[in-house]
Amino acid sequence: MKKGKPVFKFKPFSKKQRKVLNWWTPGSPVRDADGIIADGAIRSGKTLSMSLSFVLWAMSTFNGESFAMCGKTVGSFRRNVLFWLKIMLYGRGYHCEEKRSDNLVIISRGSVENYFYIFGGKDERSQDLIQGITLAGVFLDEVALMPESFVNQATGRCSVDGSTMWFNCNPEYPSHWFKVNWIDKAKEKGLLYLHFTMDDNLSLSERVKERYKRMYTGVWYERFILGLWVLAQGLVFSMFQEAIGDAPEGEAEKYCLSIDYGTQNAFAALLWGKYGDVWWAIREYYYSGRDTGVQKTDEEYAADLDSTFADITPGRAIETIIDPSAASFIALLRKRNGRYKVIPADNAVLDGIRETATALKTGKIKISRLLTAWRKEAEGYVWDEKEKEDKPVKVNDHAMDATRYFVKTKRICMVKRKYTSILR
Repeated sequence: MKKGKPVFKFKPFSKKQRKVLNWWTPGSPVRDADGIIADGAIRSGKTLSMSLSFVLWAMSTFNGESFAMCGKTVGSFRRNVLFWLKIMLYGRGYHCEEKRSDNLVIISRGSVENYFYIFGGKDERSQDLIQGITLAGVFLDEVALMPESFVNQATGRCSVDGSTMWFNCNPEYPSHWFKVNWIDKAKEKGLLYLHFTMDDNLSLSERVKERYKRMYTGVWYERFILGLWVLAQGLVFSMFQEAIGDAPEGEAEKYCLSIDYGTQNAFAALLWGKYGDVWWAIREYYYSGRDTGVQKTDEEYAADLDSTFADITPGRAIETIIDPSAASFIALLRKRNGRYKVIPADNAVLDGIRETATALKTGKIKISRLLTAWRKEAEGYVWDEKEKEDKPVKVNDHAMDATRYFVKTKRICMVKRKYTSILR
């Protein structure tokens, strides 16, 4: 085998995965169900068994029909589902012809050929993409991350006689529209419901499962590891004390600024230094016009940054991540003698919070004990218990926002792909 070539080790399907694969087959007591919902823990094997079963069902039931396979984005679906699905299908004698410009996969075996369109359901506008198509079935991966309007539009397209609906997700909060309108009404809607845990994925060793358990804490542990639909409560970053320490001395390998811009609200800037595999928040600038009663201009903030971080990479640009809504300040910094290499932040709030919690828990980021403003905010950064969905209280969260901008934009929690097993 050539060096660097991916290695795929096939593992047996678990009992729960076999239920997914066989529920629609002749002799199954639930074969007349209108669809299936699989939820539960991450890495529990539900995505692969659901996507494979969806295609096997479609190819065994129809010929010449159209189907939809949906992810949060087309790119995430190709990466997380389609890549592995095609390998499994090739091993079963199917031919897959992908037309990327049309987001279409034509799957055939013998005289049977069907058309599988890929859609992304990331926002309310996504419903327009799927409108008008007639479907014999739909598979929605990560359905809880999609807007309800898109899902309603997709399921409403399934008008071919014998069509079914396939849903797959990790849990969110208990009042989430998918939990209330689909899972809680699964029996009423004629849907089979299966709940997965990590033990339902036989490709995961006990060591790997323990590693995943160490990665999450609080609400993320309950949802991703236990597979529960629970409401976020208490401190957002309950593990933050473990991440505080004495920052390394000397020059860092790399530096980066992350900024949450504010005029009347606080302006927070964090200087990050990379030491080995860890990014340390080693210095902060924090100014609140609300607290001082004196608001600063963009020019004054830029001058403060110049002086506060003058000794960092002098004469060279410093990578600077800023909330993209701060358009005027971004424009100003880009004109400032090439000192700041500005990158608009990825401002996905809940994904950013989750990834920051993981980074803090796993030690990928650490915070210098000298960052007093950061520590004060972390101590009061809590979930809003008056809300029925996940929302942090929007008070004194500026250093917290600057932190999640950094983690999310730099993809600190990105997991490198390892081609070890296709049963994920």
